[in-house]
Amino acid sequence: MKAVCWHGRNDMRVDNVPDPKIEDSRDAIIRITATGICGSDLHLMAGAAPGMESGDIIGHEPMGVVEEIGSAVTNLRVGQRVVVPFTISCGHCFFCEKTLFSLCDESNPNAAEAAKVMGHSPAGLYGYTHMLGGYSGGQAEYLRVPYADIGPIAVPDGLADDQVVFLSDIFPTGYMAAENCDIRPGETVAVWGCGPVAQFTIQSAWMLGASRVIAIDCVPERLEMARTIGRAEVINFEKQDVYETLQEMTAGRGPDCCVDAVGAENHAAGMVQSTIDDAKTAMHLGSDRPHVLNEIFKCCRKGGKVSIPGVYFGAVNLMFGAAINKGLQMRMGQTHMQRYLAPLMKKVEEGEIDPSFVITHKLPLEKAPEAYEKFRDKSDGCIKVVLVP
Repeated sequence: MKAVCWHGRNDMRVDNVPDPKIEDSRDAIIRITATGICGSDLHLMAGAAPGMESGDIIGHEPMGVVEEIGSAVTNLRVGQRVVVPFTISCGHCFFCEKTLFSLCDESNPNAAEAAKVMGHSPAGLYGYTHMLGGYSGGQAEYLRVPYADIGPIAVPDGLADDQVVFLSDIFPTGYMAAENCDIRPGETVAVWGCGPVAQFTIQSAWMLGASRVIAIDCVPERLEMARTIGRAEVINFEKQDVYETLQEMTAGRGPDCCVDAVGAENHAAGMVQSTIDDAKTAMHLGSDRPHVLNEIFKCCRKGGKVSIPGVYFGAVNLMFGAAINKGLQMRMGQTHMQRYLAPLMKKVEEGEIDPSFVITHKLPLEKAPEAYEKFRDKSDGCIKVVLVP
């Protein structure tokens, strides 16, 4: 089969690789019909994530048709359309029982390696480093799905791939980011970044009762999507001082809730600092860029709430004194995907949201290297790419 493979920093290729096979009675094989390129895939492309090996198949936003199931899988049938969540979760461990699916104790076969770095291992993830399991990803023609009796969700008849594929990651991720703000009536939510996760954070903030949503970015197309489809007030950080503007917009108090939807691919510090950070990444001297988090600590109102869905990998130099002395509340983490699949699928089915609004580019799998470059460079108005095998 054809698959998108990582071969080093900024070296993405479409290779011919062996087809996946059933390896366990709880496995399923999915024929991929649509798969997204995620902003966190750009961290892999940039060489920012440890634990990658040349030839790794990447991608964690897949959906498709069930081709084969293991003997223990009774919730799926061959020929069924499904969306596959990016977290691989057993469904029965201490954490899965608490619906903390991204912290699954059983799904990472390389848990000891992750524990050396983090103290404990989170769940295994598709196509996202050997530290997190070394699983083949979903930017391919076929995908092996472990714990298929727990992960995939069936797609109702009448819904197109474009409407549901983002249930694999970015819609639930944006929703959990907004949910982690514990939004109360009358509150203002500020979202740093207007990429795909941020766009769903904006939509979700309205669903959860925000009175105002303010979005911060510098890419015109992203800001326009946030302003028009997202109905957010917008700040272009290249033209406006973010702190001063937010203080003016909130009568000097600051936003009640602040979301870092940028993470390690943080270019908000300006071109010079971003160039330095890129050089550090290339020389393995550092990867994580804390400018957005530090700006959030400064901007958020006293006693406010900070949500961090953005991906980080290592140590960051934070203005932690500001967070402590202002009494900020922080919630963060990878999305507990299986908790959100059914309720968010219902929102799509009932027409409360059509997630396809975020798609700007659809390309065949063979053009993945070109698609990655467009997405990375934010060229040609590219906000979100879907690859079609």
